[in-house]
Amino acid sequence: MVKDVYYRPPGTQINLLNGVSFSLPEKSFGLIFGQSGSGKTTLLQLLAGLSKPTSGSIYIQKYSNEGKPNQPPESLVPERVGIVFQFPERYFVADTVLDEITFGWPKQKGGLQLKEQLVLNLQRAFNWVGLNGISLDKDPHSLSGGYKRRLALAIQLAQVPDLLILDEPLAGLDWKARADVVKLLKHLKKELTILVVSHDLKELEDLVDRSWRMEMGGVLTEECLPSTGLV
Repeated sequence: MVKDVYYRPPGTQINLLNGVSFSLPEKSFGLIFGQSGSGKTTLLQLLAGLSKPTSGSIYIQKYSNEGKPNQPPESLVPERVGIVFQFPERYFVADTVLDEITFGWPKQKGGLQLKEQLVLNLQRAFNWVGLNGISLDKDPHSLSGGYKRRLALAIQLAQVPDLLILDEPLAGLDWKARADVVKLLKHLKKELTILVVSHDLKELEDLVDRSWRMEMGGVLTEECLPSTGLV
């Protein structure tokens, strides 16, 4: 949940976000849309812990089957958020799929037990995104556009995040890869809580449980998608 969040970059006098509040239920798909420059990516960066709100709070609230809070709210920590930025394949740094996935893993801390858990999580992530048939020795830059996006998702899913954030996940893909990614997201929403920023409303509309429009000036309002009756 996001409650009354304001954000003003250090050294400036202008708020990029103004009183943003919204909630996204567990294992649901949220979509934020709006004009470029309205503050959408800034909000994602706050959710991922890359920046801190000037004021307001970002937290997780667990609910029972009866819809009542069953524990105190917890801060949403960066370690529990997976974020895939626009064109993530541009930031691949390794020569093999395995090295790309394990690039950010603990080198010394955590011991064998943690690494074993990460391997199990990685196997699950590969199952989720359909990368089982890809050789771990393959150069990630040689993969097709759709499979590069799958790899970028697997890297984040290996940590099994409480929230998966995607910034323009269909950008730069051909029609087949776009359809494949949409199908993949439909599967992932059964397992994860997903928040997407996108201009591709028509292709994603069938996945959306809740949607919001970001207005210029950093104001977020819950709103139906333009071409659907969703709320």
